[in-house]
Amino acid sequence: MSKEGRTATRLEEVPANLVAALNMHSEATVLFHSSVAQSMGLDPSAYKTLFLLSRLGPLSAGEIAKETGLATASVTDLIDRLVTKGYVDRAPHPGDRRRIVVTLIESSVMGARCSFGVPNPSLAELCEHYDAQQLALIADFLKRNAQRLRDDLHRQDPE
Repeated sequence: MSKEGRTATRLEEVPANLVAALNMHSEATVLFHSSVAQSMGLDPSAYKTLFLLSRLGPLSAGEIAKETGLATASVTDLIDRLVTKGYVDRAPHPGDRRRIVVTLIESSVMGARCSFGVPNPSLAELCEHYDAQQLALIADFLKRNAQRLRDDLHRQDPE
């Protein structure tokens, strides 16, 4: 059987209710984060860059471009907007003074997001419906799905 045939068979095995749930989750997530981004005066790419910086720590413009899939010129403009809004700082790279690193100003971001319940008590309430083992399984699935999406995105890169 060809690779395409095996892939089609595996896709048929994915429960339709899981596909529907993933689509509903994706829609709700995009709409929620778009609303938060707009309230902070940011576009979705700039807003999600804040999450990258929170998760990965200080990054260079090139690293941000690689993580987001944005062109380097776009990332420079994005960083300028985030600096202007007070959400990030730029500083010389500790190992290479020709480069800069962008660092998240956590307190500024948290203050701007507080109207959306950060930290979010509704998430804590939702988690009460599951035991620790179930939450670990859900977290594993979500991490793997996020990596799958990043891998799919990088496969689309022309480089």
